[in-house]
Amino acid sequence: QVQLVESGGGLVQVGGSLRLSCAASGSIVSNNVMGWYRQAPAKSREFVATATSGGSTNYADSVKGRFTISRDNAKNTVHLTMNSLKPGDSAVYYCLILTHGRNYWGQGTQVTVSP
Repeated sequence: QVQLVESGGGLVQVGGSLRLSCAASGSIVSNNVMGWYRQAPAKSREFVATATSGGSTNYADSVKGRFTISRDNAKNTVHLTMNSLKPGDSAVYYCLILTHGRNYWGQGTQVTVSP
């Protein structure tokens, strides 16, 4: 089993910054992918960013240049640094890890960007 615990969400004003963190524990293979998705009210869950254990990163077009994903392989943690936040970034942010051929999800952390 794999567990994910997220932290760092909250309320921020437009243009502000937040840093999300996620720690994975349990049975995790060294070759894995960690990342973030988000879901706004009445919308589907959407991809935000991922990072492989090998160092490759991928971002949604909507966050490129504003968000940075980073990870610590030794600690199985992933972070999402979010700058220049917009009201459209408001959502519940979910951490995930792809390991053993399946995705595991965190419980989500709320990010609210106020005008």
